[in-house]
Amino acid sequence: MNLLKSALAAAGLALPVVLANAQTPPLKIGFLATLSGPFGTIGQDQADAFMLAVEQRGGRLGGVPVEVIKEDDQAKPERAVQLAQKLVEGDKVPIVTGITAASVMVAVARPVIEKQVFLLSTNSGPSPFAGAGCSPYLYVVSWQGDYISEVVGKYASDKGIKKMALIAPNYSAGKDVLAGFKRFYKGQVTDEFLTPTSQLDFSAEIAQIQANRPDAVFAFLPGALSINFTRQYQQAGLLKTLPLLTSGMIEATNLPALKDQSLGILGGAFWGPDFDNPANKAFVEAFEKKYGRIPSTYAAQAYDGALLLDSAIAKVKGNVTGDKPGFMAAMKAADFRSVRGKFRFNHNGFPVEDMHMFEAVKDAKGRYTVKTVATPLRDHEDNYHAACALNS
Repeated sequence: MNLLKSALAAAGLALPVVLANAQTPPLKIGFLATLSGPFGTIGQDQADAFMLAVEQRGGRLGGVPVEVIKEDDQAKPERAVQLAQKLVEGDKVPIVTGITAASVMVAVARPVIEKQVFLLSTNSGPSPFAGAGCSPYLYVVSWQGDYISEVVGKYASDKGIKKMALIAPNYSAGKDVLAGFKRFYKGQVTDEFLTPTSQLDFSAEIAQIQANRPDAVFAFLPGALSINFTRQYQQAGLLKTLPLLTSGMIEATNLPALKDQSLGILGGAFWGPDFDNPANKAFVEAFEKKYGRIPSTYAAQAYDGALLLDSAIAKVKGNVTGDKPGFMAAMKAADFRSVRGKFRFNHNGFPVEDMHMFEAVKDAKGRYTVKTVATPLRDHEDNYHAACALNS
């Protein structure tokens, strides 16, 4: 009888604890990205990788249950602002992540961080937020917009390429990318094109490039733009005669569509699926198993974003809203195992990282992917951090 009473008493004490745990609301995270349109494949890779990390942890980050609220901004800044307002004021999220297009980042960053909500970009890193516009509520886990072209400019100079034509879309990311390339390229720029973000016919630009006869071409045309440009470049007979160096174009999101047209094209990035470290091997294997495709850099940086949040949320025991200084310190510490092998933030919330060059190739299974061919920039930091007033 005493044993039965003890058991019932224990059960009675345990019941309220179980109910309390069951009723604890999950930590809400807003995932705002471009999930449709020309840049939709980029945002979808971000979302897929982020959710993979959450699923691997049983629906938790930092040991606490999370509810990820996904919204498609369609790469429209006005829509993105409305959705950010809905996430912050309606859903009461303490963290917004994702962010695909630079135009969206420019539109939503200030409204989000002014509400003292944390903003973690897993793709876009416009220059204003690396300098005077930095904030302890804003972090970029991917790269500052200039990085991916600065490495290509350095590589082109190292290879002695004397004359180059440049092309990118006419928006903030495109302008940052071209500025970054020219910062490190020591040769002559024969042409510089800034095209509408919706432009899919590049015949006029390609014709002018042919007429001015550079030694190589640098292109930053992400998403569907890259497929159209590369096909037209090949149709003009230039792929075999005029080297194409790129940023954001030889991606796992594009290569299956380009097939052999992509082979030999060079691109600059911070990460590749061939990186030989345990975290990356596990990530690539898990992503391929779940989604049946090779992850892109967009996937890799979003996965790292989830791992960063996992580490930071754990350090404040899920109390992101109640311990904002602690969460800031935890984010800045970046105490996680990155798929890129190492990771650290500069004082402005942007990464200091190695930047590599990759070549589009076929792997042993006949799939289109990239392999690392050079590392022109090591421990690279952005050109704007000195203007950031945050403490180191």
